[in-house]
Amino acid sequence: MFSATHSVLVIFLILGGTNGDSVNQTEGPVTVSEGALMTLNCTYQATYTTSYPFWYVQHLNKAPQLLLKGLTADKKVEHEGFQATLVKRDNSFHLQKRAVQASDSAVYYCALSDTVMEGCRGS
Repeated sequence: MFSATHSVLVIFLILGGTNGDSVNQTEGPVTVSEGALMTLNCTYQATYTTSYPFWYVQHLNKAPQLLLKGLTADKKVEHEGFQATLVKRDNSFHLQKRAVQASDSAVYYCALSDTVMEGCRGS
């Protein structure tokens, strides 16, 4: 078991879009104390109004997995303690977790899609 002062390393990357779309998110390694609030910023520019932001998580030696999708403006979506709210007027979809754990150490990707994938988390 880790003490409350144990640090959690979280790594972020920037992903660019296609067709004139772009995504900007928190860059580089970020260290967060276990039990603290984590916020990852994600803003985007989209060519189409039907574009939707997604958050993916990739744990060490694992494939990326869908964490959250933003399909409805001003509606908070949640999964496994993570939450995000799609704010269309700001083109933002910031990811938060209130009390991070060592097991949350991973690479987090904010991505943009102009197609809605079936079976995704959030709405």
